[in-house]
Amino acid sequence: MAIHKILIAVDDSRYADHAAEFGFEMARLCNAEVGLVNIIEPIILPTSGSDSITGISTDVSMVDEAEMVRIQKEAAENTIRRIQEQYARELKITNFTEYGLTADGILKCSAEFGADLIVVGTHSRTGIDRLFMGSIAENVVRHSKVPVLVVPLRESESQ
Repeated sequence: MAIHKILIAVDDSRYADHAAEFGFEMARLCNAEVGLVNIIEPIILPTSGSDSITGISTDVSMVDEAEMVRIQKEAAENTIRRIQEQYARELKITNFTEYGLTADGILKCSAEFGADLIVVGTHSRTGIDRLFMGSIAENVVRHSKVPVLVVPLRESESQ
């Protein structure tokens, strides 16, 4: 099986950086194109009420939704640019910024890009942490039509 296109999912975390570094090295070994994807998840704000801890009113009518989306999009573009500058060098890159649920967005971009492999990072959570936090990587693995390489970063490696 030849790998011609690798989709690397990134965010602004050391877990994603570790996976990106691994994914770009694999792309070099396979002489593959790289797709970088960053997903912008919707922010859900309560419409009114008060903070349950401080009791301070949380009137979100003053929050400009378009401005929040612009800030999120700018942060996503900065993340992709930083990863690309750090790891891409000579490789051909296609950038994706998707809105929605992270795992769904990764899978959608994989299909659009025609990826032969998806690379994602993981926090290496186990047990109760994984139960409560869920796992984007696990969701991608379960629903992907192409192989998924999950690159763990253990806390001891990140120091």
